[in-house]
Amino acid sequence: MSIARRSIEIEGFNHAGQPIPAASRKGGLIVTGGVYGLDPSTGRLPDSVAEQVPLMFMQLERILAEAGAGFDDVVRLTVYVKTPEARPLVNEEWLRVFPDPTSRPARHTLTYEHLPANMLVQCDAIAMVADHG
Repeated sequence: MSIARRSIEIEGFNHAGQPIPAASRKGGLIVTGGVYGLDPSTGRLPDSVAEQVPLMFMQLERILAEAGAGFDDVVRLTVYVKTPEARPLVNEEWLRVFPDPTSRPARHTLTYEHLPANMLVQCDAIAMVADHG
């Protein structure tokens, strides 16, 4: 018998009207789509990377929670930055959410200048949790 896949959606986050969930869970595996710094209180993407980075991690935390996970369950994070200057801001939040140097997920950071509109940073994550049916 196959384990059902479940789409994960959260209030205040979307993919610009596209039919794409924030994440998908199948058994104990959780994989997000692109997560970016959308401000849930305004529904807008701030213009500065200094504002987008913390919001991106906040949205990631919300998506993981809805899927039954948290930052401790993340095993891989891929970060896309429009310019290399965003990396120190990403590192600052990275150290805040993953403070233990002996227990951090794998990470790959790529410069990708084709992020849409004023999006300056985006990530996607893979997490594993115990499968409780």
